[in-house]
Amino acid sequence: MEQQYQRLKELVDLLNEASRAYYQESREIMSNFEYDKLYDKLVELEKNTGIVLSDSPTVHVGYEVLSQLPKETHESPMLSLDKTKKVEGLASFLGGRKGVLSWKLDGLTIVLTYNNGELIKAVTRGNGIEGEVVTNNAKVFKNIPLKISYKDELIIRGEAVITYPDFEKINQSIGEIDAKYKNPRNLCAGSVRQLSNEVTAKRNVKFYAFSLIKADGVDFNNSIEYQFQWLEKQGFQVVESRMVSAEDIAENVEYFAEKIKTYEVPSDGLVLMYDDIEYGLSLGTTAKFPRNGIAFKWKDEIAVTTLREIEWSASRTGLINPVAIFDPVELEGTTVSRASIHNLSIIDELELGIGDEIEVYKANMIIPQIAENHTRSRKLDIPEVCPVCGGKTEIQSINSTKTLYCTNPECQAKKIKLYTHFVGRDAMNIDGLSEETLEKFIDMGYIHEFADIYHLDRFESEIVGTKGFGQKSFDNIIDAVNNSRKTNVIRVLYSLGISNIGLSNARLICREFNYDIELIRNATTDSLVCIDGVGGVIADTFTAYFNSDENNRHLDNLLKELNIEKIEESDKEQIFNGKTFVITGKVNHFANRNEVKAKIEELGGKVTGSVTSNTDYLINNDSMSNSSKNKKAKELGIDIITEEEFISMYS
Repeated sequence: MEQQYQRLKELVDLLNEASRAYYQESREIMSNFEYDKLYDKLVELEKNTGIVLSDSPTVHVGYEVLSQLPKETHESPMLSLDKTKKVEGLASFLGGRKGVLSWKLDGLTIVLTYNNGELIKAVTRGNGIEGEVVTNNAKVFKNIPLKISYKDELIIRGEAVITYPDFEKINQSIGEIDAKYKNPRNLCAGSVRQLSNEVTAKRNVKFYAFSLIKADGVDFNNSIEYQFQWLEKQGFQVVESRMVSAEDIAENVEYFAEKIKTYEVPSDGLVLMYDDIEYGLSLGTTAKFPRNGIAFKWKDEIAVTTLREIEWSASRTGLINPVAIFDPVELEGTTVSRASIHNLSIIDELELGIGDEIEVYKANMIIPQIAENHTRSRKLDIPEVCPVCGGKTEIQSINSTKTLYCTNPECQAKKIKLYTHFVGRDAMNIDGLSEETLEKFIDMGYIHEFADIYHLDRFESEIVGTKGFGQKSFDNIIDAVNNSRKTNVIRVLYSLGISNIGLSNARLICREFNYDIELIRNATTDSLVCIDGVGGVIADTFTAYFNSDENNRHLDNLLKELNIEKIEESDKEQIFNGKTFVITGKVNHFANRNEVKAKIEELGGKVTGSVTSNTDYLINNDSMSNSSKNKKAKELGIDIITEEEFISMYS
């Protein structure tokens, strides 16, 4: 015990030292993977010893819930399962008993209640104690039985999911890249929590049962396996499962590990439950976990490959992003050959060079990233000209992060990306004008400035006759354009694509100047920096934009096409006034992170993209994550709160 305690203290000190070196001194004393390995060891030691030191990087806190949807308390609390990444941990958990091993699906947990053979209620997991009522939405899940043969009260739990093929199909219908959904889980959560079940019905949401809570009068032979079989007979799709023992658990885990490569339903691991129901229940629960089951989390699959080139991708702001191109490798069931590197600082950290041997993986089994560089040759030239227009590039450093920019104001990439941003969902929200379509219209000379989009009807015959279009496509575009005329000043300001002006900053600036576009465009640098959340860099780029006669002329022409609605100030108490939030990871109770941001700003707070000493709260439902934002927040002593805790702050 003493040796374990000493090792625990050593790990806490070492991990804290690594965080200080990385975040405060811009140097690395260990790789991210080495950090993660030591972090997992610390978690294991804290579990074995029961000791968690006050300065441990694993320290986190609990939660509460509120939602726009009706709320209801669950009949029994829904606790999370304890987790392991080791097959040996599963074998140890089983001991000499039989277990049921099944998928741990990655969607939204739902509790269904049936009475007299009919579905009468569906409630989301929420915070485990209280959830959101989504009965109408559940009734349009594609595979759910609305009536069953069992007539007494039945309560079951399961996972609402959207399959990968349906996810890809929905994303393909969205033109703007930034508006596409990041993963099936986020799409599913937003789909299930809609106020209109018409949207839910279009999303092909499916439900897989994984736990039977109540069904009086049925003899289940004290077996979870039998419960699953009985639920299937009632018409439910049940998570695929296998009976296992400590002796064959490894080969059964391997079965699922192989199958997930082509499995269409999102899964982030496995669940192991004692098949003996009475024995499992007799074990009770800890403060956080039931003792009758355990979750198995997949380890990140890593592949070694060779870096062949860096592709430089220009954006509407002039930022040129590096993308790594490497020999194709198989990761999580798909072939991967490219990964975004984000900026020059990461290239420096990894010491990347063409021909280097690198390790790649999929963060959260979705986003390809470079984990490590074995060779570190630094044989890489940073382009001196833009890959799109050939204009001169320059390296800029903002907040110690090095980035590459194109200096040519007439760069074609800037124009295409700028108009793509303009029609985006959070900007003017013009559906049907994809980046590809805009590129065609710009090349054909139909669009020279924003206002031209509102006169595409001048080119009806040309557009209808263009390959890939037709009368219906044209009519849909014109309808979308006309629908966008009714808007507000926040959307207009954001749509202009001013460098450093995101939706959050646009909202802050509009609020400061009483949503008056003339006051906004004539704002001075001094008046802007007085706004909490608007610094000197943002103020300078903002005033520089409106110091341009051409930009003002384009705005004047645009305003002639629009019907600007007045924005009424919220009468809600500004309880977050002066507070700064950062949001990361998945959200469960909001459709997306933009909704969380809107709520914060509605209550007087502001949202930034990175954790600094000025941050008050980091919202992250996975407070044990080893993400860079989590690590930095812990190092700086910033509160990491779950979504539920955030909601409880204003409820």
